[in-house]
Amino acid sequence: MDLERNQRLKVVLIDTRNPLNIGAAARAMSNFGYFDLRLVNPYDVAFREAVSAVGAAQVVKDAKVFETVAEAVADCSLVVGATGLGHRQMQHPLHRLEKGGRLLRRHMASANAALLFGSEKFGLSNNDVSYCHWLLHIPTRRDHDSMNLAQAVAVCLYELTRHPSAARRLPHAAEQADAEEVERFTGLLEEVLQLSGYTDYATARNGSDKTHRLVRRLDMRANDAPVWTGMLRQILWKLKNP
Repeated sequence: MDLERNQRLKVVLIDTRNPLNIGAAARAMSNFGYFDLRLVNPYDVAFREAVSAVGAAQVVKDAKVFETVAEAVADCSLVVGATGLGHRQMQHPLHRLEKGGRLLRRHMASANAALLFGSEKFGLSNNDVSYCHWLLHIPTRRDHDSMNLAQAVAVCLYELTRHPSAARRLPHAAEQADAEEVERFTGLLEEVLQLSGYTDYATARNGSDKTHRLVRRLDMRANDAPVWTGMLRQILWKLKNP
């Protein structure tokens, strides 16, 4: 998680009516490592005591309150509005969240960006949208495109945080065993097979090669290799000491 990059994103909630939504949005921000919360004309100043901000009290405490959108985004060189498709005639470029996330991440690498969310009841107004460079939408079902405010914040921040390439990397516990460990296991397996009479490596054609290929196809994990090797050693000891 790139916390330095994350600091460049300003989450702006406009005309939020329910303080619990502010707290839940702050919680989502804390979950994903974003901490700059900005509020434009919040409906209830009691939001700072919102019980929904579990683990994110500091985000709520540090939240900045502005009277206008212009003031809230004054230090940002990119302003993006999150909106449902609805029946609005779009005058701005509109991107699905996947592409919008990539564009935001690219901008946040070097400059501040603001992500705007409108009120629970009306969403972003035309005036709010006028401050945006472009809009993004979460690909919801068209007949029900309005999401809970805090959930929309969480989904957008997840998209900004996720790294598909990281999902393709094996976690530490699942790292593959190195060649030396695999070869040690293979040697023990061959010895067990010979002693058990499963096959005669002296006469079987390519028996050792086949065993090597079979073991490699197992994609043995680093944490598993010592366990399997220990099992074979015990079996081998029993075979030698019936």
